[in-house]
Amino acid sequence: MSQRREEENIGQHEATRKEEDKMSGMDEMMEAMIGNMSKEERQDMMGAMMEKFFADMTVKDKQKMMEQMMPKMMEGINMMEMMPRMMMGMMGGGQGGSEDSGGMMRMMSQMMVGGQGMGMTMMPNMMTQMMPHCIDVMLPSLPKEERVDFVLNMITTLMEQGSVGMSEEERSEFMARVLEKVTS
Repeated sequence: MSQRREEENIGQHEATRKEEDKMSGMDEMMEAMIGNMSKEERQDMMGAMMEKFFADMTVKDKQKMMEQMMPKMMEGINMMEMMPRMMMGMMGGGQGGSEDSGGMMRMMSQMMVGGQGMGMTMMPNMMTQMMPHCIDVMLPSLPKEERVDFVLNMITTLMEQGSVGMSEEERSEFMARVLEKVTS
């Protein structure tokens, strides 16, 4: 019995060593490939490779990978600063906007308003689910004065945009419901 166990241990050790050798070879290949590239060249290459890399992955596979990679990628990054820049880059404004971002801007705008006849309701639904959670997570970390300004601005925007298209009577009922909820 002990000889069998010893053989299994040897087999596992050899498999581990082969895997380490394989990874070492991969490291060497990656170093040779990207070692002399500029940061911009690496970023361009990464963008081109992403489409192929994710082509046959399921949503579950991508989620698992993100859970493993995000902590490492996010080290030292201030998300309060990064998110607006990422959104501006995707929307085609400010830094990071490219010549192709006009198309992204149109697509995002359509998604935001439900796609005008295209049946795209993804963004409004996603935002109504994500926003309360994002506020729960981010708001406590803001300084008190910024928090107060943000809340006043957000409530005003929510009340104005939430009552668009309502009659005066509907608007009054809406505001009464909001006030009841806030004060209870």
